[in-house]
Amino acid sequence: MKKKLGALLTGVAVTASLLAGCGSSNANDPNTITFWTPLTGDDGAYMDNLVKEYNATNPAIKVKHVVTSDMYTKISTVLSSGKGVPDLAIIHADRVPGYVKQKQLEPMTTVMQAQPELKEANFLPQAWGAGNIDGTQYTIPLDIHSNVMYYNKDLLKKYGAESFLDDHNVTIDELLSLKGKLPADEYAVNDALMGWVLLGQIQNLGGDIQQDGKPAVNTPVMKQAIEDIKKINDAGLMTPFGEDGYLMFQSGKVLFSTDGTWSSTAHAKVEGLNFGVTNVYSASADKFTNRASSHMFAMFNNEKRTDEKEKGVASFLEFIRSHSVEWAKAGQIPASKEVVESADFKNYMQSFFTSDEKEIKSLYIYTYEYYPYIAEAVDKYVGDLIRGNVPIDETLQTMQKEVEDKIAESGGAAAKTDK
Repeated sequence: MKKKLGALLTGVAVTASLLAGCGSSNANDPNTITFWTPLTGDDGAYMDNLVKEYNATNPAIKVKHVVTSDMYTKISTVLSSGKGVPDLAIIHADRVPGYVKQKQLEPMTTVMQAQPELKEANFLPQAWGAGNIDGTQYTIPLDIHSNVMYYNKDLLKKYGAESFLDDHNVTIDELLSLKGKLPADEYAVNDALMGWVLLGQIQNLGGDIQQDGKPAVNTPVMKQAIEDIKKINDAGLMTPFGEDGYLMFQSGKVLFSTDGTWSSTAHAKVEGLNFGVTNVYSASADKFTNRASSHMFAMFNNEKRTDEKEKGVASFLEFIRSHSVEWAKAGQIPASKEVVESADFKNYMQSFFTSDEKEIKSLYIYTYEYYPYIAEAVDKYVGDLIRGNVPIDETLQTMQKEVEDKIAESGGAAAKTDK
């Protein structure tokens, strides 16, 4: 799942054609739970497998998995019309506050009552908590997918950098110690998911992206985080601007790659790439943060969803809770404690991030209502900021204004970006 971050385009005409081609006509079939997801990559195939396994148990109501690349636009359209609303969907954690504010999600209360094991104690805390708004649970989590840092074992040994991993906290100072030691075609770290890296560093520095409910982009902490990461580029240790640092890591030219948990499956297919995984680098010697998100099961308001279907949804989600080691094959961290504590999950590289409480706590999910607007601004400018192509102070002012303007334009509605 090579995650592509960016704005999702709206368009009634385009959406209408997609509705016609994605099985939406089955949304009100009393014998089928229509289940929409935005899982357009390899992860969609793993979800297909889980659905097939569940349907093979001969449940009273079977599940139909519908994948679409612009699910959020499609959801907006069917909610507006009141026709074709799915019985169940997967949404990202940052979407929950906006949908709840617009009163578009149904609480999971009846689902949890139907299957008592769908409870807080059985899930990773960040994933469960991201779906809880003012004491009401609106989602059941599927996973945590996170920014992580892969390392090339052979290059670390070659340059005597294996000690960087002793405390599982590679610091920026340690990376800077490699200055002058690498040939011109090799680099200490790439720029993969740089926006995620920056947002994680905000937490390492004790900062946040909001203050008293208002967006906080133009802050001293944000500036310091940018300057700290910029030191790596200024030292000539970051892959060149415009180059594909992800592929450069796979070609054996980069010591560390700051991409995602899901990338382990792609890296594993590269012949001769001897790699491991650790936490994303930090300016702090005492704290590391891996910026994360969660895929979450949610039920949009749908008057035609019957009580029987809600019981069917509950049965399906309970099946997922106990069988989602299949989801680990997609490079994800299942949210189910039963799964992540199982012997089978230990065979997956991302199990490192649930190996102890400190690692679990390092998986940080932003739940601020306007986070998507902030993430969009960060992704838009972070490359130029880190490379020194634009002045930091002026650009942070621009970012702050852009976020505030979008909030005002939307009337406080959730952003239409997928982060």
